[in-house]
Amino acid sequence: MNAARKLALGATVLALTVGGVVAVSSASAEPSRARQAAAVTTAWAKVAANGQVLGGQGITGINRFGIGRYNITTSSGLNGCALLGTVNTNGGNDPGPGSSSILVGQVNGNTLFIRTATPSQPGSAAVDSDRPFSINVVC
Repeated sequence: MNAARKLALGATVLALTVGGVVAVSSASAEPSRARQAAAVTTAWAKVAANGQVLGGQGITGINRFGIGRYNITTSSGLNGCALLGTVNTNGGNDPGPGSSSILVGQVNGNTLFIRTATPSQPGSAAVDSDRPFSINVVC
């Protein structure tokens, strides 16, 4: 029992002992804490290198508009959400060896821009490359 509750209980006992009246309140002596909703995944997708959606939820469209460049439209807003992405082997073979990267950004209220690249690709190939990837939107 904390000190505030002990003090309130002691005051009540004293008031009742000397014939006083006790007013009861439903207010808590504990400080209130704001409740924050837990973050949830509002959209996710597994996408092949050619832009085909292999699985997902909350995705309303995808547009591959250049080598390693994609726009993905979601059914809900993206403001204040975490945008996560990873390059992987969804629906295809890894062109490996070498490193790969993914950039995920917000274009507007419900559209993501995805850029995949293979910076260490041998030869004269462009850095941008079609790579299979997964994205996750957490709000």
